[in-house]
Amino acid sequence: MTDSESLHSLLLRRALARVWLVSPAFLLAFLLTGCGLGAGREAKAPFAATEADIPPLPLDRYQLSSKEYERFTQAQHRLVQRCMVGFGYAGFPLDPKDPQRGLAAVMSVLVSSSPFGMLDLDDARRWGYGWDPKKSMDWKPKDRVMTEEEYGVVHGPGSGGAATIHGRKVPENGCSGEADKQLISGVKDSMRMWSYVSGRQHSLTGTEPRDGRIRQAWDTWSQCVVDKGLGRYRNPDKAFEDKAWQRGSGGNTTRTERELATATADVECKRKHDTVRVWWEVRAEIQRADVERNKATYEAVRRDLDTMRANIRRALDE
Repeated sequence: MTDSESLHSLLLRRALARVWLVSPAFLLAFLLTGCGLGAGREAKAPFAATEADIPPLPLDRYQLSSKEYERFTQAQHRLVQRCMVGFGYAGFPLDPKDPQRGLAAVMSVLVSSSPFGMLDLDDARRWGYGWDPKKSMDWKPKDRVMTEEEYGVVHGPGSGGAATIHGRKVPENGCSGEADKQLISGVKDSMRMWSYVSGRQHSLTGTEPRDGRIRQAWDTWSQCVVDKGLGRYRNPDKAFEDKAWQRGSGGNTTRTERELATATADVECKRKHDTVRVWWEVRAEIQRADVERNKATYEAVRRDLDTMRANIRRALDE
């Protein structure tokens, strides 16, 4: 395995590890990479009642959609299972839990709002800037706990497993690493494929406050929230991030009366002043210009994604 593939494998396992708990409002994408809202034709943004109502942005076609990330994970599980069967573990499950190793497992928590903040008024009224705790269970593995021996084969000798099992050498990064290699087979530049668009997205989002249209939209939204008797925030992201919501170790909020009132006002003011439409249109304009400036690189990323999509289909026997 090349250094690039090893680094890719490490980043990918960290990004998709089942110990991550992601806000139901924002399925990650490569976690902090800003997963696309879906492939398809661009359109003028109507009022968005939910995240699903937001039209695709120009960069979305150069990233995996949420559904495609799910398929990637399914393909990875399938390939790991086949590899484990090859090592003699005929009953190895598709979605096993990790064994408890010594101290209780440490949980890393990623919490982020959707690309345009809270949108669903019913959710805001009920859950504030948090979410239904029952939805957190959806992210947990469904099958039995792996044995320590199985864990060593899945993750390789570096995880403390044996170098050989049943007379066969265990790959450096285990069956998980082998699955990753198959899924990126034929990809010209896996690091570019995973990181280029998310990096551009992060940089471009950072330029948005310089646009007068967005500043005016945020200022109008902010004053609307204040007029409802609540705090002043520079933009909806700042309202979501307010430490007063006292997120616990799992990332969820305490849903105080003030939090629920603020989240509700947040959404109501977005609706009243069409904040999301303005925000979306400026973001689309900025992204479109960046694609034109860097067309060759974006297209190279798209070709690599298409190669990986074909690998996913093969892994899923489609």
